[in-house]
Amino acid sequence: MNSTLETTDRPSTALGPQLRRRKSISSMLREAETNSGHGQLRRSLGVVQLTMISIGATMGTGILVILGATVPIAGPAIWISFVIAGVTALLSAVSYAEMAGMVPVAGSSYSYSYATMGEGIAWICGWCLVLEYAVSVAAVAVGAGEYVNETLRAFGLELPTALAGGPGEGGVANLPALIVVVLATLLLVRGAKESAWVNTVVVIIKASILLLFCAVAFSAFNAGNFEPLLPMGAAGVTAAASTVFFSYIGFDAASTAGEEAVNPKRDMPRAILWSMLIVTITYVLVAVSAIGAREWNWFEGTEAALVQIIGEVTGQPWLVLLFAVAAVLAIASVVLTVLYGQTRILLSMSRDGLIPKTFGEISSRTGTPVRGTLITGFLVAATAGFIPLGALADATSIGTLFAFALVGVSVMYLRRRQPLAPRTFRVPFYPLTPILGVAACVFLMSQLGPDTWFVFGIWMLAGIGIYLGYGRSRSRLGQLSKKEYIASHIGEQ
Repeated sequence: MNSTLETTDRPSTALGPQLRRRKSISSMLREAETNSGHGQLRRSLGVVQLTMISIGATMGTGILVILGATVPIAGPAIWISFVIAGVTALLSAVSYAEMAGMVPVAGSSYSYSYATMGEGIAWICGWCLVLEYAVSVAAVAVGAGEYVNETLRAFGLELPTALAGGPGEGGVANLPALIVVVLATLLLVRGAKESAWVNTVVVIIKASILLLFCAVAFSAFNAGNFEPLLPMGAAGVTAAASTVFFSYIGFDAASTAGEEAVNPKRDMPRAILWSMLIVTITYVLVAVSAIGAREWNWFEGTEAALVQIIGEVTGQPWLVLLFAVAAVLAIASVVLTVLYGQTRILLSMSRDGLIPKTFGEISSRTGTPVRGTLITGFLVAATAGFIPLGALADATSIGTLFAFALVGVSVMYLRRRQPLAPRTFRVPFYPLTPILGVAACVFLMSQLGPDTWFVFGIWMLAGIGIYLGYGRSRSRLGQLSKKEYIASHIGEQ
């Protein structure tokens, strides 16, 4: 009997049992309040700020940065690609809304997976989120170079080729991308409230310029530009949808603000759903007006398609200047909010012991993870400055889709295991909605090319190696004895 007690008092060292260990929601909520003694995040964000974070991380990326790369794939039906990606994201968004109300912590889908599918899947999800957030920040920042050039051209100036793009674009480094990421990093270090205020102002500005673009483009609208609607066939539409899907990760960034929201259980589901509705309508409206203004093959090779349309239709340099400056601000807003989400994901993983604790240390002065933010910002800035956009966007999409699929599974798991647990939002038409969400994510993943899957596979292998070599032995949940682990789940159904 004594030997049995001693066995249950020791941590389980077998890999299989550790990978299946789930973290209780109650322990997540307790740890969020104390952050394991490494300082606390400050609750200062209301529903408006949370919605603006979600919109700020989303609106502008697909339209301002990759429209020129995706229209040649889908043709005039690019707006259908945005609808497909938007519906897929919405199916996942309602699952996020339910989980965000139940588990209002900084970890987002990483934490949801930890509470339902165990440490192994949680680590894979977290590793996907590192890819999703860091790479999407870099991908969006890369697009700043062309818009900065459009601004400078209004004054007869232009960035030298060496500083306008990375090595894959014929330059040495994308200086605007580096600067945008560095400035966003410094603002995040100051505090979440300050960052949210700046983001709100910029979101209003970029929403205004997108509406301005629609007004200008519709003045030159030609319905004949939509014929033929599917020059590349349905396969082109779905392939483009897979690429532009990374434009919809905004609500995911909002879900990382759980520990800084004043009333997270009420406000986070609202912010997620409101932002998705606003962003999807705006994207489709801009895509339709852009195709109406120019034939689809005109977009091939363009990096700042919207500002070029503005210039060609109006012939007014001052309007081009206004739009280009606002576009740079829009890109900066996406960089700011997605980088914010990245640092909060890393904070949660650090708190669980799976990555170095420096990412989870919070400054008592600013209430932010200063060191983790600076390290993340440096790495993302280097990526933005030296890696081409195309490969980045596709790599982001596959990581995003995988994480979104896991959230749908998490909702179904908790509905079965904890059906009576309080929920501030419930997924409508359950279980059809989460099932469709998972299926849609898997389908879009299947539309990505073999090169993207190869990169994703290499990334996953690297993540497994890091977990086995570092995270597994330092996992706080893995160090619990069997009795402690069972005790941590008492009260859960």
